Amino acid sequence: MITVSNLSLRYGKRTLFEDVNIKFTNGNCYGIIGANGAGKSTFLKILSKEIDPSSGSVAFTPGERMAVLTQNHYAFDEYPVIETVMMGHKQLFSIMKEKDALYAKEDFTDKDGERAGELENLFAEMDGWNAENDAATMLSNLGIKEEFHYKLLKDLDNTQKVRVLLAQALFGKPDILLLDEPTNDLDIQTVSWLEDFLASYEGIILVVSHDRHFLDTVCTHVVDIDFSKMNIYSGNYTFWYESSQLAARQRSDQNKKLEDRVKELQEFIRRFSANASKSKQATSRKKALDKINIEDIQPSNRKYPGILFNNFTREAGDQILQVENLKKELNGEVLFSGINLTVNKGDKIAILSDNSLATTALYDILTGRDTDYSGSFKWGVTINVADIPNDNASYFEGKNDNLIDWLREYSEGDKDEQFVRSFLGRMLFSGEEVLKKASVLSGGEKMRCMFSRMMLQQANLLMFDEPTNHLDLESITALNNGMKDFRGVILFTSRDHELTETVANRIIELTPGGIIDKLMTYDEYIKSDVVKQQREELYSVA
Repeated sequence: MITVSNLSLRYGKRTLFEDVNIKFTNGNCYGIIGANGAGKSTFLKILSKEIDPSSGSVAFTPGERMAVLTQNHYAFDEYPVIETVMMGHKQLFSIMKEKDALYAKEDFTDKDGERAGELENLFAEMDGWNAENDAATMLSNLGIKEEFHYKLLKDLDNTQKVRVLLAQALFGKPDILLLDEPTNDLDIQTVSWLEDFLASYEGIILVVSHDRHFLDTVCTHVVDIDFSKMNIYSGNYTFWYESSQLAARQRSDQNKKLEDRVKELQEFIRRFSANASKSKQATSRKKALDKINIEDIQPSNRKYPGILFNNFTREAGDQILQVENLKKELNGEVLFSGINLTVNKGDKIAILSDNSLATTALYDILTGRDTDYSGSFKWGVTINVADIPNDNASYFEGKNDNLIDWLREYSEGDKDEQFVRSFLGRMLFSGEEVLKKASVLSGGEKMRCMFSRMMLQQANLLMFDEPTNHLDLESITALNNGMKDFRGVILFTSRDHELTETVANRIIELTPGGIIDKLMTYDEYIKSDVVKQQREELYSVA
């Protein structure tokens, strides 16, 4: 158990937490949510004793072992990969090293022999003889091939390093796991393995993640950080979000009778309790939901951006986009080839690839940013395209304009200040914030500006290349809803499972040997045996 008592953290006049009293118990996974800057990662650092609170205390059940997913990708560069993983169990690794040092001594004494015997007993109790094999299995499950297990960590790329450090945190099944964005840079298969691993975990897990599907799959509780306070709610992220939205609607409806509100909340809880059986955390989450009191459902204080794309100036005709035999190479590597496709009215297409350079290259070709390719494509005459690229730096670097003047540049019609302000206001820029210089914005603020620009363009075809980068959960949810509600055509690439599953009605995967093109949902696509066979054939040809 973790007991947090009267916890406060202040930086000068700014208060992150104030008088937090909260308990975390075994067998539960807690998703820590909150707006950017609310202190989610900071709270994990307090629990791991990386930083000290201003006041209050954190107590742990004696003897419980904690593991933390480190964000320092260079801390273990000089160690072999397999050893880096085993270092996650500090006591076991310390015993291994002391044992090795004793046996390496030339003047091995009787006292050394006694100590070696003690260490051997401790080593056996911790299942030390299987440690290396367990570490290797963990690495393989996380997508690190055996050929890399004995290389130095510095010889791996950043994507591989992330997986090794995650293996380090999971190694030896610690009693308490602190995970900050554990799904970053993981592919679908590895995320699925991690979900299964955590869903059956018997200890305490605290996780910060912007991946709503991941939070929904593994979390039994949500910890909401808002206005310097923390509150625990039973259920996963979707339950928290929908229940808080329902409570907010009920609060605003002054005419609804109390008994009607109670019935609506009871039906909501009943529906989610039934759906909990579909989750990998089914048993513990259903128990939690069955015990929930109606009084526990509170409206959220969160502000959600208003991302609305349906104000396009003209409807698209029947001719949308035709692509013929498109091929792209980069530094001698074939990113994709043999791309032949027709985009139709009503298509919302998720474009996938094992290589993110391939999807970005396709968008750059279609928008005219890249002219070095073979093949051809043709837009319909009625099509007006707006896109959000993977790298938006060129839109902001060296821009000393305030946000009003920055956005005004993209308005082909009305350039009135109030008109432009309205688009910024939808993305939560208000008051003095609209006078910020475009060049000094954070990553999340830049993305919100790009959405303002896209809405202002009133396009009937939208393209997004990883649009959830740098966004908080509120902005991701608002974007998801905006894309679902859009009546035009969308081409997009996203690592957000929930967004891809709920928006796309067609999946296209780019490979060096051709494309896979299926009219199906994302979940159907990743589970399809036909797709798996087609992928193997295309990659073997390439």
